Amino acid sequence: MNHSRNSPPSTIRIETNGSLGLVILDRPEKRNAISEEMIVAIGEAFVTIPSEWKAVVIRAEGDNFSAGLDLSEHKERSPEAVLDISALWHRVTQSIADCGVPVICALKGYVVGAGLELASAAHVRIADPNSRFSLPEGRRGIFVGGGASVRVGRLIGTSRLMELMLSGREMDAREALAAGLCQRLSAPEGACDEAIELGREIAGNAPLSNRMILQALAHIAEMPPGGGLFTESLAAALTQTSPEAVRRINAFFDGRRR
Repeated sequence: MNHSRNSPPSTIRIETNGSLGLVILDRPEKRNAISEEMIVAIGEAFVTIPSEWKAVVIRAEGDNFSAGLDLSEHKERSPEAVLDISALWHRVTQSIADCGVPVICALKGYVVGAGLELASAAHVRIADPNSRFSLPEGRRGIFVGGGASVRVGRLIGTSRLMELMLSGREMDAREALAAGLCQRLSAPEGACDEAIELGREIAGNAPLSNRMILQALAHIAEMPPGGGLFTESLAAALTQTSPEAVRRINAFFDGRRR
């Protein structure tokens, strides 16, 4: 059964589809340009994940994932106000990364600026072949503020990020796949369907295993090798001795004996 509710500003929709949560950008008339109300609503969706959600898909209505920040709200802001909105973005994107369940982003059309920053907080990104990625802030006389300097840099490397920001050019879907901005290309107009299918597959994993994959790998990536290997051992010990692992391993051997 598919349950839905609108956020107060009605710029996103939140739906439950079985074990999947869907967070839907719903401002197609503005190419899903992200307003302050919108990023607050997205953050609220990830503060407390419903217990029935075992994975989340972020997708968008219309032809584009997001054309970036709603610049109409940023014509006149003090430095302090810019610091505040940047900190808000950092809190929201971190809440996505740390929400405790895998988050899959279905991308299409424009994935620009703040839209790319939002997508980079997800754990898996699936792009339609028509997706176009860019960070054009330099052309507007501004700098990224929603986490791209860290998250996108970790995905594609500092030198490639620097070139992308300096040029402001568009990166097509195939280049984005090769660079590491996305992990999969879908069939034409198929990113959402593939993201939902993958989400359902992932939701069938043991929840503790999923959580360890997300959180242990993120920390191991920042550790020296010795610390990373020790953390791997701890994650293995926690998962392999859990009641869920015992049940699944016994079911595996029972199936082989039949």
